[in-house]
Amino acid sequence: MDRHSPIREGHGRTWAKAILLGEHSVVYGHPAVAMPLHDLQMRATATPVTGRSVLHSLDYSGPMSSSGPGFACIVRAFEAAREFSGHLEQPFEIVTTSDFPHERGLGSSAAAAGAVIRAVLDACRREASADEFFALTQMAEQIAHGKPSGLDAAATSSPNPIRFQGGQMRPLTQRIEGARLVIADSGIHGRTREAVGGLRERYEKDPDGIGPGINRLGELAQVGIAALDDGDAQALGSAMNEAHEVLARLELSLPVLDRLTTAARDAGALGSKLTGGGLGGCVIALADGEAAADRIRGALEGAGAPAAWIYQIRTSEVNE
Repeated sequence: MDRHSPIREGHGRTWAKAILLGEHSVVYGHPAVAMPLHDLQMRATATPVTGRSVLHSLDYSGPMSSSGPGFACIVRAFEAAREFSGHLEQPFEIVTTSDFPHERGLGSSAAAAGAVIRAVLDACRREASADEFFALTQMAEQIAHGKPSGLDAAATSSPNPIRFQGGQMRPLTQRIEGARLVIADSGIHGRTREAVGGLRERYEKDPDGIGPGINRLGELAQVGIAALDDGDAQALGSAMNEAHEVLARLELSLPVLDRLTTAARDAGALGSKLTGGGLGGCVIALADGEAAADRIRGALEGAGAPAAWIYQIRTSEVNE
């Protein structure tokens, strides 16, 4: 588009994601499997204004420049998008709204960054390729997580489940029919940076003790990829169950996460585990149908989850 076209109100939309398998091991070169949660959306509006840029996001409303470290990811996304669009000096009013909580392992920072980037690009009538959009989102994610794998940036804008490995995203075929994913909030903010950094420190000190767990998480991600392709919900659920046990042994779980995963399994979940960095955040559970999902959600809420959502997993075919 012509960069000199009048700037307008722009809109951007992304969504949450859940890591089915491979969190943490993806940092060490193994694959991870992520499911985009299209029904849990992040939306942003970018309205051109005069004077200073302002931000309305979560509990903050005020000048962009005074938003503080908690919004540094959004600010970096905003600046990167303006620079990419060729309108670095244009001030905007940025408003974000979300269907899901932040700091719960659902990709909120990447989703917010991506939505803001899309809104600014739309306002400036500037198109971006998928690779350019990913790179812009990663710039912002580096502020939030230090050295992110790129999984969140990819999954929060992907139409399909993805395999992510070595910085490369590949859409996955998903043939499990009728399954639901139940996502339960633990009520505790996840600590991704602390979890990733702590595991790396322990791995460097004790590679023989920590390495096998990381490798097993990578192997379970491969099992999950095959299960999706084969339409095998039981195999996917079993891999999820074992992955949670490995993550717990790696000291990435918490008693509340263990309690919620147990409650989901007792209610009939095919598999359940923490999702994301751990040390808080959310638990996911695989259900084989609508009735089972409703029962599992009730059990999770009864076990103390302040909120839970049901996502119907979509089938997808990817042509290689």
